[in-house]
Amino acid sequence: MSTGNVPKPIASTSSFIDDRIGAGNFLKRNLRKVFPDHWSFLLGEIALYSFIVLLLTGTFLTFFFKPTMAHVVYDGSYEPLKGVMMSEAYASALHISFDVRGGLLMRQMHHWAALLFVAGMMVHALRVFFTGAYRKPRELNWLIGVGLLTLALAEGLTGYSLPDDLLSGAGLRITEGVAISLPLVGTWITFFLFGGEYPGEDVVSRFYSLHILLIPGILLALITAHMILMWVQKHTQMPGKGRTNTNVVGAPFYPAFMAKAGAYFMFTFGAIALLGTFAQINPIWLFGPYTPADISAGSQPDFYMGFLEGSLRLMPAWEINFLGFTLPLSVLIPALVPMGIVMTGLALYPFIEQWVTGDRSEHHVAERPRNNPHRTSIGISAVTFYGVLWLLGANDEISAFFHVSLNWTTYVGRVLVFVGPAVAYFITYRMCLGLQRSDAAVIGHGVESGVIKRLPSGEYIEVHVPPNEAIEAHMRGKTAIPVITGTSADSDGIPPKGMRGPLGKLRAKLSKAYGGEKIPLDGEHPHEEHAAVGSGEEDKSLTRH
Repeated sequence: MSTGNVPKPIASTSSFIDDRIGAGNFLKRNLRKVFPDHWSFLLGEIALYSFIVLLLTGTFLTFFFKPTMAHVVYDGSYEPLKGVMMSEAYASALHISFDVRGGLLMRQMHHWAALLFVAGMMVHALRVFFTGAYRKPRELNWLIGVGLLTLALAEGLTGYSLPDDLLSGAGLRITEGVAISLPLVGTWITFFLFGGEYPGEDVVSRFYSLHILLIPGILLALITAHMILMWVQKHTQMPGKGRTNTNVVGAPFYPAFMAKAGAYFMFTFGAIALLGTFAQINPIWLFGPYTPADISAGSQPDFYMGFLEGSLRLMPAWEINFLGFTLPLSVLIPALVPMGIVMTGLALYPFIEQWVTGDRSEHHVAERPRNNPHRTSIGISAVTFYGVLWLLGANDEISAFFHVSLNWTTYVGRVLVFVGPAVAYFITYRMCLGLQRSDAAVIGHGVESGVIKRLPSGEYIEVHVPPNEAIEAHMRGKTAIPVITGTSADSDGIPPKGMRGPLGKLRAKLSKAYGGEKIPLDGEHPHEEHAAVGSGEEDKSLTRH
């Protein structure tokens, strides 16, 4: 698109910088970079702005938190715990909450920002997945995003454990059980984290180093790389009028996108501040200091770890003995398999889809989820799998609240974790096809105008009109999913070289099932002017003429 004359603020700033470091042309070009205008593209901004709030509030908290497990007798302003023996980490967390001006607000904002950071990344990943925005040339950026999500979970785990209260200690005990159950390396990892036998005296200080230094440093580096790649490769855009793989339709970075992004940051910051002010979270003073002999009833982790909690609760008590080693499958499988399925599946999916479809072309226009029904169904199946595990992480609370047997909630969960994703896949696939048929009907017949006419024969009709130009362009952005060509056997019945063998045959079948045009937009029905809605003498069913 044409940018017209360069605004004076950009020109003057560029001239000032260019006279000194020779970067004026670079700034002129990039400040006028066009960004597409669609609400879903701002979902990733939530995670970015939450990370900024995390850095700001976390810096404040480091001034007052003492990452040591040395024992002290509490003598702060919270009366119910006065005289209680506790770690200095827990005592300093109480000090921040009750004695530091604004300390409790900063603690709660930090915690809410952490939840919003992970949630924002999850929603952003779903948007990218369902619209196919991970396709070439963005596979590397997709892998960086998967790495960011994995690191965010580790960052949340380490930060959650720092206050050394009874609730976080229960989660830390589970972490220790998972780590020590790993074959060969489990004891080494456990001794490295805890400095000896659980709970040791070093875990808080070591988690503190990971939480404020190592993991944030890697996150910051990966976020920077993620943003640079997005800037260089340009943003994907939703299909619509005038939008192709060779252009970007939208508003320039300056001033439109900068104003929008600045306002959105303030909205995000304001929402986190309001949550930190009015929505209590992690009241550690109610839990008390952690002791290995105690555990609180109804303990639940933060939402992003709920699916691991659910998998541990659903797994039967299985273990095997092999070569003198005991493998606790009841811990290994729930700790590694669900995370492995989700994260490994996310990382490999762009390359699996490319292998199945044979599509090596670049894509800069996103797909509507309905137009790739198999991908959408796979994504919803994964969400259902995650959701069942997350929900059953609170099976004790569900059992108590609804007055049902705890065993039955567990048994039902074990069935749902397998049946739920399959049912979700089938329903989602049928819904995608139904939505495609709806689009085809709009293109072929137009939309209802609300105008009812009576024909001389006495029949009533509703006039149909062509769809809005922008809506029609949005629908016509649909393209057929590529299918591998040359899979058919020749005249002698010999398949192509790449399609021979079990793997080649499997690829050909998957490509045929996954790709192709499921419901063509332009069918055999021409555009219609009206539809019958009844007559004066007989009750006719709705028909299209």
